[in-house]
Amino acid sequence: MTAQGLSIAGAAPKAVFRVEGVKKDYRMGEVTVSALREVTLEVYEGEFLVILGPSGSGKSTLLNIIGGIDTASEGRVWFRDDELSAYGESQLTQYRRHHIGFVFQFYNLMPNLTAEENVEMATEISRNPLPAREALRLVDLTERGAHFPSQLSGGEQQRVAIARAVAKQPEILLCDEPTGALDFTTGKIVLDVLNEINRSLGTTVIVITHNASIGDMAHRVVRMMDGHVRDITVNAKRKTASELDW
Repeated sequence: MTAQGLSIAGAAPKAVFRVEGVKKDYRMGEVTVSALREVTLEVYEGEFLVILGPSGSGKSTLLNIIGGIDTASEGRVWFRDDELSAYGESQLTQYRRHHIGFVFQFYNLMPNLTAEENVEMATEISRNPLPAREALRLVDLTERGAHFPSQLSGGEQQRVAIARAVAKQPEILLCDEPTGALDFTTGKIVLDVLNEINRSLGTTVIVITHNASIGDMAHRVVRMMDGHVRDITVNAKRKTASELDW
């Protein structure tokens, strides 16, 4: 699918990722499991993209390849004008460090560090970081910076994880089931934070989820099944997180 029919901030967007004919196979003993089968996709600069699919559909594998955590068995991947699929390990490390922010289902915070100190860990490896307190302000946790993870709710811990990712000022924020461990109300708060980061900072946000309702927030929704992209739709009218129901 091209940018036709999709407008972000009033202009036809540029592709930040191009995925062409990507396959990913895993060997499990004598059995080969195909996680991705001939996936072709473009992701546009500044968009909020939701990738939907059940467990085993290939959505996490696709996110890991885009994020430079994994590599394709076949096919090619571009980040802007650079062929990501041709990168070596050292180049992938630099790519992840300077261009990508990750948010996972489980928060992966250091329990012996405060919220602010957890965020500061990311600023130490960034070329142009946000101050940790500014990142916490973006997720509305300024007053909780001195608290340890055990003193925070699940939703607050996830927002610290988002602040940690955003503190690097990444161009892309990759979110793997970011509300999967949260209740309905708390999940909507986290989604609202992600939407605000996309809107105010212009960060490209990719969310993978099995929750179809979250797709209503997106500029576009990619539906995956059995390692294939089944279809891609553009939302004519996006919902806010508070309007979602599941």
